Amino acid sequence: MNIPFLDNWRRKHAGIQATPLATAVGGEQEGVTELLSECELLRVRAGQSGLRLDDSPGSLDELDQLPPRWRDDPEEMPWLGNDAGLYLGTVIVRTVPGAVWHIWPGGHPVVRLASGREIQVVEAGLEWAVTGTPELAQVYAEAAEA
Repeated sequence: MNIPFLDNWRRKHAGIQATPLATAVGGEQEGVTELLSECELLRVRAGQSGLRLDDSPGSLDELDQLPPRWRDDPEEMPWLGNDAGLYLGTVIVRTVPGAVWHIWPGGHPVVRLASGREIQVVEAGLEWAVTGTPELAQVYAEAAEA
């Protein structure tokens, strides 16, 4: 399909690299982490199951063990998956040395490790919400090894 204005946009934005999210919103990584760590829906649903999310790697294990009741609500599932991905990213950024949030030009947050590897945490959270895999704790373990 030929859509001229999209072709022009792609040419203008070709080769744009990721920008640290903190730079994009004023330079404070901790403020960015606080903003992305809200994950209100996930925290409420976890709390209803008796789980307090404390931004620790152990809480990811506990999330992986929750019965996936959110799958009964197709409208809530993508929101919960998005929150799960942002929570996963929050745990990584807060506990893995050198990990920081980055944002792509379209507004998509990813976690960049000190090695330069980027983790698509939102996609991982969405997959987890829909299928149960990858386990959030496994994604974290792989990030912590890098």
